[in-house]
Amino acid sequence: QVQLTESGGGAVQAGGSLILTCKASGPVMSRNCVAWFRLTPGKRREGIATIWTGDDTVDYVDFVKGRFTVSQDIAKTAIYLHMRNLEPTDTALYYCAARSAWRDQCDYSDSTSFTYWGQGTQVTVSS
Repeated sequence: QVQLTESGGGAVQAGGSLILTCKASGPVMSRNCVAWFRLTPGKRREGIATIWTGDDTVDYVDFVKGRFTVSQDIAKTAIYLHMRNLEPTDTALYYCAARSAWRDQCDYSDSTSFTYWGQGTQVTVSS
């Protein structure tokens, strides 16, 4: 059973930065699609970014482009979400999720297609 665990959340002021980490208990990170989602205070789930672990191909939703960066470590055991210039609207519970997919099928548009999910880590941005 693969388990994903997020960490790195916290409370920051607007303009601050955080790095979230998603670690897998098994080899799910090898040639798979890993995504970051968030659940807003209004209970809206938003896709943030994806990384295809086979070659580090990444994609971002427009409202985080230029501020968020997703990457993986060399050993392919952890995925990172580096968040910069945070805004109060970034306040949410952030999740990582993973599924088996080819690179051109790796996207964040359908959260229900993801097999493995972490428990989430809370990010709170104050103005």
